[in-house]
Amino acid sequence: MDTVKDDDSMSQQPKIEMVAIDVDDTLMNSRQQLSERNEQAIKAAIASGVRVSLATGKTWSSTRDIIQRTGINAPGVYIQGLAVYEPDGKLLQQQTLPPHVCRQIITFAEDRGFKVVAYCGDRLLTRASSPDVDWLSEKYSEPALEPVGALQNILDEIPVNKLLVIKKDDVPRVRAIRWQLERQLDGRARIVDVMIPDMIEILPPNVSKGGTVRALLKSLNIQPENLLAIGDGKNDIEMIQMAGIGVAVANANDALKAVADHVVASHDESGVAEAIDRFVLGGALAAAEKAAQAASDDDTTTEDA
Repeated sequence: MDTVKDDDSMSQQPKIEMVAIDVDDTLMNSRQQLSERNEQAIKAAIASGVRVSLATGKTWSSTRDIIQRTGINAPGVYIQGLAVYEPDGKLLQQQTLPPHVCRQIITFAEDRGFKVVAYCGDRLLTRASSPDVDWLSEKYSEPALEPVGALQNILDEIPVNKLLVIKKDDVPRVRAIRWQLERQLDGRARIVDVMIPDMIEILPPNVSKGGTVRALLKSLNIQPENLLAIGDGKNDIEMIQMAGIGVAVANANDALKAVADHVVASHDESGVAEAIDRFVLGGALAAAEKAAQAASDDDTTTEDA
């Protein structure tokens, strides 16, 4: 599958030096699995001399298996741009929410019956275990949540990158508290759009996944026009627009599809591999698969004869 906004784009295609890939609902399928085809495409891109980076809202530790399987060779952007890690887990930089802002958000949300999760590097902290929050680890392969009692008591000791405010299966109340929090925060923190409607995500102001990807490119001496970016959500828009080639998977948010240069197959159909094969490998992966299938068909024909 491929939808192209500009039919002449292939003749003007920039040389790709780095690939930045969102993880949930982009690289990983709906069962939170990395397909063999996506794995092979990433390995082939790296073998060709291209850097491959993950750009995700997830923690570094939740992507460790992906890194080990594929050999990811560039620093990754994590927690919605709030942290940058080397593939081996070395923290290069991070941004955090001020303790007094966290305290205000947590108290405001909990007083209204919402659950709060604090992302603190590779740790996910919450007041108490609850079905409203435990699903995060189960569904998205994040670290197990740590019940620590009142989150307000740890804010002066443990830096907080971002907060999640959750009311499972109550979207109207989530929308209402979002509006209320935006007024309360008055620019001291930023609420970002996420694909999960019963949750809001709160980050430090002036930090985004796309902005951190741009800074990472600069540190690696790579121009944005030499980036292939692949994503699915509204939080990928800045990254997709910045890239020389911006790609949305078929299951992506409509707003992202509208700004993407190309739309490829869905996350359940190895859309990442399709994008890498077309824009980095020149179709070599598909050609090899076709040749292997032809050889298999020949063997079957010979056996039948």
